[in-house]
Amino acid sequence: MYPNFKIVVDRNSTINKRLIIYSPFIIIVVNILVAILFGSIIGKWAFIPIILVEWLMFLLFIHFQKKDHEHKKWLKSSIGKSKAFWATLCIIIGLIPLPIFLKHYHLLADLTVFIPWFILFMINPFLEEYYWRGVLLDQTKFWNPTISVLYSSILFSVNHAVFGINSELFRGYEVMASTFIMGLVWSITYKRTDTLRWVILSHMLVDFLNLSSASFLDLYKPNF
Repeated sequence: MYPNFKIVVDRNSTINKRLIIYSPFIIIVVNILVAILFGSIIGKWAFIPIILVEWLMFLLFIHFQKKDHEHKKWLKSSIGKSKAFWATLCIIIGLIPLPIFLKHYHLLADLTVFIPWFILFMINPFLEEYYWRGVLLDQTKFWNPTISVLYSSILFSVNHAVFGINSELFRGYEVMASTFIMGLVWSITYKRTDTLRWVILSHMLVDFLNLSSASFLDLYKPNF
């Protein structure tokens, strides 16, 4: 009985690992379908159902990984001699959208813009980083480090391009390039420091300063 039980457990663990490895493609496809469906109904406001469905998928795959990895380590104190460098770099990355905020912060006076913006920057950085860095990089930690980082960063960038289906501000190679660079820095930071603290803080700054909901609704021009 015990050997058979072990075989079942190992088999389930293998299935979960494979599911997590391929999960970015599932998330991207689902996001595209949601963007097209809701875009035809509510236009640019489709970003709300896209994000809500995406958050549910993040939580699902984080749960699948739970038995094999200790999630508490994601928020532990950073380690490594280079932690100060990577922490500083994360802060710099997070401050890049500052000019957008300084010029267009008045858009937050509208509660229909403020409320989703506030909810998004408070929740999204945790769920995105838990998934794109925590789950994916932990699951691929036995891969070549470069391939592991590129896998997470490229798919992270492609996933954000989905918002371009309904939002002009999220279209073009500039969005994919900037998102890829952020994903690259955040992935390497997690690899070097073994914590998501600085990565989440940086991501929170980005979501705060780029006026996420105003961006999705194309309430300002990209050439700020």
